[in-house]
Amino acid sequence: MPQPIYAIGDIHGQAGELDRVLDLIETDGGPDADIVFLGDYTDRGPNSKAVIERLAKGKAEGRNWTFLMGNHDRMFSWFVEDFPRHDPLLLVELNWLNPRLGGDTTLASYGVPVTGRDRMSDIHAQARAAVPEAHVDFLQNLALSHETPDLFFAHAGIKPGVALKNQREDDLLWIRKEFHAATTPHPKLIVHGHTPVDSAMHYGNRVNLDTGAGYGKPLSAAVFEGAECWVLTQQGRNRLRP
Repeated sequence: MPQPIYAIGDIHGQAGELDRVLDLIETDGGPDADIVFLGDYTDRGPNSKAVIERLAKGKAEGRNWTFLMGNHDRMFSWFVEDFPRHDPLLLVELNWLNPRLGGDTTLASYGVPVTGRDRMSDIHAQARAAVPEAHVDFLQNLALSHETPDLFFAHAGIKPGVALKNQREDDLLWIRKEFHAATTPHPKLIVHGHTPVDSAMHYGNRVNLDTGAGYGKPLSAAVFEGAECWVLTQQGRNRLRP
């Protein structure tokens, strides 16, 4: 029987939901469960700081956890560099601090309030002082993907027709339309988040675990044995089929 591997969808600052699904995983797989976090730990939700603290603590403890980078995590990481970087894949009218993206709520969780009348240079300086170096280090050392013999984990998905080893960072973090439109099998079952859905969905060639925690909806966790998948609930496993 294949060793179970667990995955958690986009957390988006929902620390209470993270604790809830970690408890579900521990009940199902024990304290040493192999967990892949699909990225987007920050933004929109109220307590990104607590989420990063919890994940970084697990990493420091040597837990069997793999942390993937989401597009929101990259935006946060780039903002707290020596000179803040802007993600070129954003719309011209947006930046990370815009409430639509949620960087403002992330910095608020670190005690840095943001308004539209603030200068970016001032907010950047305050963020650099407020965000612990351990959190910056965590963000800067996230993986882009993770593989098992049957599964390929990435935050947003993959570009169809491109070998898994040749996937571009921007696609792994941002892709939607081409990936969602593809109905033929990929080299492996793709497990991803990035695009909110009402409930965890299995499309045959991919599984989407972003169930809208960034908008106040429940966070989702799933367990895979080979390519077979179940969603975890308070009542146990629910089989997720195409």
